[in-house]
Amino acid sequence: MAKTRAQSGSNNIFKDLGFPNPEEALLKADLVVLITRRIRSRGVSQTEAGAVLGIPQSKVSDLLRGKLRGFSVERLLGFLLKLGNDVEISVRERHGKGNLGHLRLSA
Repeated sequence: MAKTRAQSGSNNIFKDLGFPNPEEALLKADLVVLITRRIRSRGVSQTEAGAVLGIPQSKVSDLLRGKLRGFSVERLLGFLLKLGNDVEISVRERHGKGNLGHLRLSA
């Protein structure tokens, strides 16, 4: 049996797997985790959650199963607002190597 070697990855699985726009994909995934927690903490059905979010139950199901196609970062942030969360966006100048900035979520 051939031995496999473990490799250390980055902090972004989407980058490690070669996804396009990996930082946006990670941000969306993190936002969905927060949305899912908020829905579960309310103890509501998917139909009830859909009424709050303004989407059909089938879309809530997609969201909770990680099917994020069709959900923009802006839309996900709107869902958090509808679920009673405050959302703050902070932009700061990047210092250090590289010209590109980074997307990060802290909650």
